[in-house]
Amino acid sequence: MTDQQNDQQLSRGLKNRHVQLIALGGTIGTGLFLGAGQSIHLAGPSIMLAYMIAGLACFLLMRALGELLLSDLSSNSFVFFIEKYLGDKIGFAIGWTYWMCWISIAMAEVTASGLYVQFWFPKIPIWLTGLVLLTILFIINIIAVSAFGETEFWLAIVKIVAIVALILVGIILVAVHFKTPYGHASLSNVIDGGIFAKGIKGFVLSFQMVLFSFAGIEMIGMTASETQDPTVTIPKSINEVPTRVLLFYIGSLLALMSIFPWQHVSPVSSPFVQVFAGVGIKSAAVIINFVVLTAAISACNSSLFTTGRMLFSLTYGGKSKFSQRVGKLSRRQIPFNAILFSTAVIAVIVLLSIMMPGNVFSFISSVATTCFLFVWGMIVVAHIKYRHEVKRSGKHSELKFKMPLFPISDYFVLAFLVFVGFVLLLKTDTLIALIGSIIWLGALFVVKAISDRAKES
Repeated sequence: MTDQQNDQQLSRGLKNRHVQLIALGGTIGTGLFLGAGQSIHLAGPSIMLAYMIAGLACFLLMRALGELLLSDLSSNSFVFFIEKYLGDKIGFAIGWTYWMCWISIAMAEVTASGLYVQFWFPKIPIWLTGLVLLTILFIINIIAVSAFGETEFWLAIVKIVAIVALILVGIILVAVHFKTPYGHASLSNVIDGGIFAKGIKGFVLSFQMVLFSFAGIEMIGMTASETQDPTVTIPKSINEVPTRVLLFYIGSLLALMSIFPWQHVSPVSSPFVQVFAGVGIKSAAVIINFVVLTAAISACNSSLFTTGRMLFSLTYGGKSKFSQRVGKLSRRQIPFNAILFSTAVIAVIVLLSIMMPGNVFSFISSVATTCFLFVWGMIVVAHIKYRHEVKRSGKHSELKFKMPLFPISDYFVLAFLVFVGFVLLLKTDTLIALIGSIIWLGALFVVKAISDRAKES
């Protein structure tokens, strides 16, 4: 490898503990702390079964992604494999879609951070909090990839402590048969009315919220080229996904519904606040507000990292002035210009969102999260194509981190994603978001086709 080529390789500054906590942070968002009550209210006890099924699908998705990543450690992102096995047009559409997804996540979480800060300081404008937060995270992300990893490590620790505390409180209260305003803490509260107490409809409709709570789990695919020992770290991180789902999602939901009968878990406020306040912690709302603020900051931090790397990957080796400027690394082997451009876009959108009607803001966020279905689906399809090529070449012995039960596992994930797509058809707001995401993807295909034709002529 020449010195010039080496200069364009991302630095491997992420340690094992960084990647472990980045992967963990990708499965725990503000949705768990704020939206768990709404999920329980919609599906009842069957919400735990929904999380188990979605968790299995996400684990198999990650196994497919892990096998692709370890097949070529020189790749800058998972879009490299989508381009390689499914073609440039699909790679282009999925790459820019993924970039847009994380821009939208940042837009939502930066705005949310402003609201959380107003809990303590009502007079501070949301936009000011957002811009200060973006500036701080931008500086962290351009120092070194290890600075990003260290920040994400400690932000994830806060979320983990909050969830473990809830689970421990649940165990203690059930053990002492703690008296609540609705009876006593008991495991029997969980199945009050039966597993499908809200009917099959509630169970089915819950999958939209459940699946989107895992948005960001594929982010490990953006860290592979910057991990110190990817052949050890990536398999370990992915294999721990089931444990994380069981402990953090199932464990916290089980604790919530054991302390209070599920019918009395608040659907409009954080059930974490309800539990901690219920056991006499007067500052429960303050504590959980701090936790969701750190979760929002973590999502913004991840957004800058991911959008910077994806933009670098999309423009690397390009001929246009924009590509040549953005698709290169700084002396510290950081995609500085790509991070700068993404941060500027997020900042502009945050300022515009203050003037946007709320329904426009919600629509953009909904389209972005819906697009994750297509991103995940193309990762799995690329894996199927990769395996077919391996079979044709007769190099089965060279497979690393083999996908279990292939091809059944891949087809299970695709069937699950199609099922969630069907669920999106059942509600007007999610149906509109699904149509919007299809129009977005179609527009990207048209742009790519026009671009290719212009190059040929």
